[in-house]
Amino acid sequence: MKLYIAEKPSMARELAACLKNPQKGNGFIKTSGGIVTWLFGHVLQQVEPDAYDPKYKIWRAEDLPIVPKTWKLEVNPSTVQQFQIVKELISEADEIIHAGDPDREGQLLVDEVLDFVGNKKPVKRILLNALDETSILRANDDLRDNADFFNLKQSALARSRADWLIGMNLSRAYTLAARRLGHRDLVLPIGRVKTPTLALVVRREREIQNFKPVDFFTIRATFAHVNGIFSAQFKPAKKILDLPAFDSEGRLIDKNFAEELVKNFSTAPLEGKISSFKTTERKESQPLPFSLSTLQVAAGKAFGYTPQQVLDAAQSLYEKKLTTYPRSDCEFLPTVQFKDAQKILRNLTSSINDPLKKLATHADASIKSRAWNDKKISAHHAIIPTQKILNVPLPPVEFNVYNLIAKNYAVQFYPLHIFDETVVAVKYKGENFSARGKVIKQAGWREFYVAPKARADDESETLLPQMKTGDEVTHKKSELKKSVTKPPARFTSSSLVDGMKNIHKYVKNPDAKKQLKDVYGIGTEATRAAIIDDLIRREFLKVVKKNLYPTERAYLLIDALPDEMTYPDATAIWEDKLHSMSEGDGTLEDFLAGQVKFTSDLCAAATTAHFAEAEGVFKCPTCGSALIKRNGKNGEFWGCSAYPKCRTTFDDKKGKPDFDGKKFLRAQNFIPMSSEEFISMNSDE
Repeated sequence: MKLYIAEKPSMARELAACLKNPQKGNGFIKTSGGIVTWLFGHVLQQVEPDAYDPKYKIWRAEDLPIVPKTWKLEVNPSTVQQFQIVKELISEADEIIHAGDPDREGQLLVDEVLDFVGNKKPVKRILLNALDETSILRANDDLRDNADFFNLKQSALARSRADWLIGMNLSRAYTLAARRLGHRDLVLPIGRVKTPTLALVVRREREIQNFKPVDFFTIRATFAHVNGIFSAQFKPAKKILDLPAFDSEGRLIDKNFAEELVKNFSTAPLEGKISSFKTTERKESQPLPFSLSTLQVAAGKAFGYTPQQVLDAAQSLYEKKLTTYPRSDCEFLPTVQFKDAQKILRNLTSSINDPLKKLATHADASIKSRAWNDKKISAHHAIIPTQKILNVPLPPVEFNVYNLIAKNYAVQFYPLHIFDETVVAVKYKGENFSARGKVIKQAGWREFYVAPKARADDESETLLPQMKTGDEVTHKKSELKKSVTKPPARFTSSSLVDGMKNIHKYVKNPDAKKQLKDVYGIGTEATRAAIIDDLIRREFLKVVKKNLYPTERAYLLIDALPDEMTYPDATAIWEDKLHSMSEGDGTLEDFLAGQVKFTSDLCAAATTAHFAEAEGVFKCPTCGSALIKRNGKNGEFWGCSAYPKCRTTFDDKKGKPDFDGKKFLRAQNFIPMSSEEFISMNSDE
C-alpha cells in the first residue's frame, strides 16, 4: 500500500482528487493511486519543562537554564484521534509519500511523526507548490527521496528547539526578575524573533519622541544655454561642508549663509561652464514575482491590508487553486515552468478584471525575464497564478491580492524599460551645481505597469537641452527653498514585516550588517504576521490608525533586557545559520550548543536586570526585592519574592507587612509561583 501523508485536510482532498476514484474513509481517503491521510499541522508538540522533571512546575531562578538531555515530544491532545489513524496507516503501508508543505516546517511536521512512531518504511517526497491538477500530477511524477531533505528537517528542528530554550528559560528568568520588583501580574513572553521585533518598534517610537525638527535650505539655480534653459541644484564642495553652516549630514542649516550664497550667485559676472555632460543608457528589469513578505508589503501599501489579511487571502487563493503555495520566501521561478506561460497568460485574458486582461493581452510569452532562475529555487518558488481561470467573483481582499500576484507575473513578459539618463555638472563661481535628465527610449513593462509617482523635486524628471562639456551657460536666477527634517515613520504591520525581512538595516554591529544584507531576515514568511499579531494580542503593541505603538509593558521589557536579546544581530545571524543548515552547512548539535550558551548567559544576566519598580510595592528590608502577600498554614503573611535566596517574611497587618512586628523565617515551602500562574511561551514560529 502506498500512503500519502498531507499536512492538512484541504491538501489531502486535492491530492486525492488527482489520484482518481476518491472514496472517503475515517481520517483518510482511498484512491486508485493509494491511501491519502492528513495531519493538522504539528500533531506533535514539545513537552513542558515539568515533563522532564516535576520540580520545573514551580518557577525558580536557581533551576535555570533548563536544558533537556533528550528532547521529548507528545501528541497534541486535540489531534489524538487523527494521530492514531495516521500511526495505524503507517504500520500498514509499504511505501510512504511525504506531502507536507514545501518548506522548513512542512518538512518537519511529517518527518517528526514518522520518527515518533519509529517508521522504517521507504519514504518519498512530493513537492506541492500548487494544488491545480496539472501541478499535482507533475509533482507526483517527480517524487524525490525524502532523505534528500534531511538538512531541511535538521534546520527546522534547530529552530524549534532554540525557540523552546529561549522561550521557556528567558520568559521565566525575566518574569521572576520583574516579580522581585513588584510586577506581580506581569508575564514576559520572550522569544528569539518576537523580542527583537518588539524592540524595533520601541526604538522607532523613541526616535520619533526625541526627534527635534531642523530647518534646512536648498538652492536651485536656473541657467541659460544656447539650446535652452534648465535648472540645477547647488552641491556644496567638500571644502565648505566643514563650515558651521552645514550639519553632519551635509545639509545647509544657516539661513543667513544660504541667503548670502543666493546673493552672490545673482551678482555679475554670471557666466559659468558645463564641467561634465554624460549620458548613460539604463535598463530597468521587470519587478520580480512575489514572495509572501513582498506581497504583504505591496498589499499593505496599496490597500492598507494587514500581513495576516494578506496571508489568509493568499492561503484561500491557493486552496481555490488560483495561485501557488503562499508561504514562499522565494521571488524566482524554475525554468521548467516557462512553458506554462502561454496558457497562464491566455487564461488571464479571460479574467473578469479588465486592467489585468489588458496587461495579459499585450504580454509576449517568448520573453524570459530574470525571474526564471533555477539557482534561486529551493523547495518552493515565487507566488504566481495557476492555469485555472478566474471566472467567478472573489471577496474584495482576495480579488485585490490575486490581481497583485497576477500583475507581477504578467509583467515578466514585457520588454525591459530602457531610458537615457543624463547627468550634468555646472561650474559657477567656484561652486558645483548638478542636474539630471531622463529620456525614455523603450517604455517596456512600464507601459502598463504604473511606476510610483515621482517626487515633485525629482531631478531625473528635469528636461535638459542638448549640450556638451565645456559649453558656456549664463546664470538667470537662484531660488532658496526651506525644508524641515521629518522624523522616521512609525511602523505599520506591513512595514514591520518588511523590517523583519530586511533586518540588516537595523543590525547594530557593522560587520554583521554587511554579512546579513542578503539573508532571509528574522522569522519566516509564514510566521512574521503571527508574531506581530501575538505582540498586539498580548498588549505589548497597540494599533492606532494602522500605526504600531509600544505599550508601557513593552518599554518595561525592552529596557530590562540586555542588547543581545533586543538587537536583531544574534537572531539574524542564527537565521542565516538555519538557512545554511538547510543547505547542508552546519550541524544541529553545534547550533544548539550556541543556543544553550546564549540562554545561560542571559539567564545569569536576569539576576541583575533593571526593571522599573512597580507602584505601591513593599520592599524587603533584607534584600530590596518586593514583598508578596501569601496564604500560609497560619493565615496571610508577606514573603520575599526572592525566596529561597531570601527567606524574610512578615505577618500581615491590615493588608500591609507588619514591619514593626517580629521579623521571622518560615520553614514551610514558600512557593513564589507555579506554572498555573503563568502562560507558558513556547515558540516564535
